[in-house]
Amino acid sequence: MGHISRIVALETHRVGRSAHADDLLDFPVLDAAESGRAQRVADSLSTLHPAVVFVILMLAGLAIIALLSIGLGFLVTRVLEQGSIGAADERVNGWLAVHRTAVRTDASLIGSIIAGGVVLPIVAGVTALTAAVFRRWRLAAFAVFSLAVESGTYRATTLVVHSHRPTVPRLENLPVNASYPSGHTAAAIAVYGGLALLLTSRFTSGVFRTFAWTLVVAVVTFVATARMYRGMHHPFDTAGGIFVGVAALIVVVFACRAAGAAADRR
Repeated sequence: MGHISRIVALETHRVGRSAHADDLLDFPVLDAAESGRAQRVADSLSTLHPAVVFVILMLAGLAIIALLSIGLGFLVTRVLEQGSIGAADERVNGWLAVHRTAVRTDASLIGSIIAGGVVLPIVAGVTALTAAVFRRWRLAAFAVFSLAVESGTYRATTLVVHSHRPTVPRLENLPVNASYPSGHTAAAIAVYGGLALLLTSRFTSGVFRTFAWTLVVAVVTFVATARMYRGMHHPFDTAGGIFVGVAALIVVVFACRAAGAAADRR
């Protein structure tokens, strides 16, 4: 009897740990509201598999964001940058270049690295892998496709909108006609902002939420300033990056909610 009791206790502890892990990976921001827009879209696509619902909405959202980003890019490059506003935009980069120091240059490199093509895919990949281990497929999709939608929008925009980088000594050797938008700024929002969105929906303490969003704003500001300091983007370019990053999160959250509602119907 004692042996059986120990087995039961161990099994109960194992199940309890699994349930606790599941609870920790439950993020309400990815759940559709009852009778909300995502629920209604899922109802209209009720004959489709939830994964197909997600892909359709994600690709449609990507196309819409890309078109909007391209339109904003033309507005910036062909209208705003042609007058006094454009001159003021350029002066910001000139001021930053004049005030370069060795310490600030090293800091700007850190700001670029933490939002670059190595660190962010690792962060997104680890998050997605952890979610996959616990079979939280919507969470895995959110982690991967927030960055993918942002990157796809950035690539589409730079293929169409040719914006010259600031006319200051540049600290990186990148194509000079791909200034708009700032991909680093957009990616920082898509990944770090996405993590904050998940965590603040799970942990609702006002103190935690304030800390998390303050940290995200600080990181994004650091990244955007670093990219301007290094002569890679104008202020308007970083503003375009903010739009792309926020829009990517909105699209992927909506796709996850609709896919979850579709799964519940099945």
